[in-house]
Amino acid sequence: MTEDEIGKQIVDVAVQVHRELGPGLLESVYEVILAHELLGRGLQVRRQVPVAIEYRGVRFEDAFRADLIIGGKVIVEIKSVERVSNAHKKQLLTYLRLTDMRLGYLLNFGEALMKHGITRTANRLAEET
Repeated sequence: MTEDEIGKQIVDVAVQVHRELGPGLLESVYEVILAHELLGRGLQVRRQVPVAIEYRGVRFEDAFRADLIIGGKVIVEIKSVERVSNAHKKQLLTYLRLTDMRLGYLLNFGEALMKHGITRTANRLAEET
């Protein structure tokens, strides 16, 4: 399955879950339910994935944790806030760059309508390699 096909599944599930549960629950609740629903669609899902990075010879084993990695190709960062900030968007782009993944989704379940809470981010550097 391509990144874009995985992305369509992620968006579909996020809208469905938001429609059924509504906004305002803890991020961890949405994370568990998204993982469950995506697994039910036959996708490989990893939760709270520790990611190591190396900087000038210094290795950080647990530099950050990706909320979800789907199919080994797409990172999902989950928020449940009133409004997503530019810092949240930059965080996802940094995660994509450091993992050399091409596609990520920032899902904010705090929005009244899920369509306003979905930010798709592409790592252009990964596309060039």
